Amino acid sequence: MDRAASSKDAKRARNQRHYAKSREVFNRPLASFQLTQAKLADMTLELQKGFLLALHLGRLKDDHRLEPRQVSLGKLNNVREALAIARECRTILGANGITLEYPVMRHANNLESVLTYEGTSEVHQLVIGQALTGYSAFS
Repeated sequence: MDRAASSKDAKRARNQRHYAKSREVFNRPLASFQLTQAKLADMTLELQKGFLLALHLGRLKDDHRLEPRQVSLGKLNNVREALAIARECRTILGANGITLEYPVMRHANNLESVLTYEGTSEVHQLVIGQALTGYSAFS
């Protein structure tokens, strides 16, 4: 649950909102379209859920009650959602989403590396699976 990544996601979501408000499409702000509003709402929802999950896990850690399966749940969820948010931001930007002017794709690529250094999603799935079933898939 990389705090810097979450902070960057929040900034990126604000940037997309500003872009959607200022970009004119068919003589209307992009933000005035239902699909754009739905995308912004969904991204905000997932971002806030990720913040709440990280906060909860941080409090568990402070209380010395944090378990590895909980860390896996947090890392797996937040990295997956951060990637989904970055990809959704790119769709709001349209063709601008692949230019250097808006670094959303660079951020998405950086998040791909987070899947590796935070532990691959498959390992986190196995940790969670063991917690659910009581059987270790590692041996």
